[in-house]
Amino acid sequence: MKNSLSVLTSIILAGLFGSHLYGQDDFVMPRTEWGAADLGGVWNFSSIIPLERPTFLGDKKTLSNEEITALSSRQEAGFEALNEIGVGGYNTFWIEMGENGDNRTSLITYPENGRLPETIEGVPVQVGGLGPDEPGVRPVRMVVGGIAKDGPEDRGLSERCIVGFNSGPPFTPNLYNNNVQIIQNENTVVIMTEMIHDARIVPLNTRSNLTEDVRLWTGDSRGHWEGDTLVVETKNFNGLTQSFGVYGTSKDKLLTEKFTRTGPFTVEYEFTVDDPSTFKDKIVAMVPMAKVDGQLYEYACHEGNYGMVNILRGERMSELRDTEASP
Repeated sequence: MKNSLSVLTSIILAGLFGSHLYGQDDFVMPRTEWGAADLGGVWNFSSIIPLERPTFLGDKKTLSNEEITALSSRQEAGFEALNEIGVGGYNTFWIEMGENGDNRTSLITYPENGRLPETIEGVPVQVGGLGPDEPGVRPVRMVVGGIAKDGPEDRGLSERCIVGFNSGPPFTPNLYNNNVQIIQNENTVVIMTEMIHDARIVPLNTRSNLTEDVRLWTGDSRGHWEGDTLVVETKNFNGLTQSFGVYGTSKDKLLTEKFTRTGPFTVEYEFTVDDPSTFKDKIVAMVPMAKVDGQLYEYACHEGNYGMVNILRGERMSELRDTEASP
């Protein structure tokens, strides 16, 4: 019941806050000095729309204003229920809930049921999280959590300051730091996520893709314009990250991202994950983004990563005590 209330809260807020992001009929596309649509600036992609549609909503893609009004009385109860689950790592005080949304019941727009498609039999699954370690072997592809504490290679990728838990690509709303900065020039776009301050440099129609033997954590990205939409295609992932969510590996993934400015303060970010080695169908999602009147500051992960040091130190102390306690 608690999880259901949290989901309902997300849907309620999506309807309450979404109206100011859309319907900007008088919007005139700002342009760079070379005539491209201007996507420059810092954008926030936090969203209260759930990634997957709650099963109890069936095939309902949107909620009417009347339905949202009927659910509004449960808003506070949803927050209280979420906090009562237990702090774990964070409660709602720390979570960036966001105001970016519309009346949709899922960020996923395809498959039609608003949920992830079936996975191929036998694909690796690593859930991770803030709880106990999961059984498993290296490589650890999960972003949070781990399988052991023998060394840093047993920990998740965000704990190791390699890939942020929401920075992808594709980037998806998560706990906090849901910000990305786009920097443009005529032949290149830089997409810099706040988490782990990763800067993806995307050539525009100027270079061929890397050969198959060159593999990268965030893949090899190439971009082009389709009208006023920036399209970025990424492949050559190294396989050491998950394909999407908790499933598979990224080795055979083709990711297509589309950035379309829809208003003075809004961008629609649509991505398609096509990975026949992991999923039986493609995944399409649309994440609304809102312009941030501020700067993107460096997320100095390694410089402040005392958590990793203390995790490993704690395990060594535990081993030492076990040894001393042995007869």
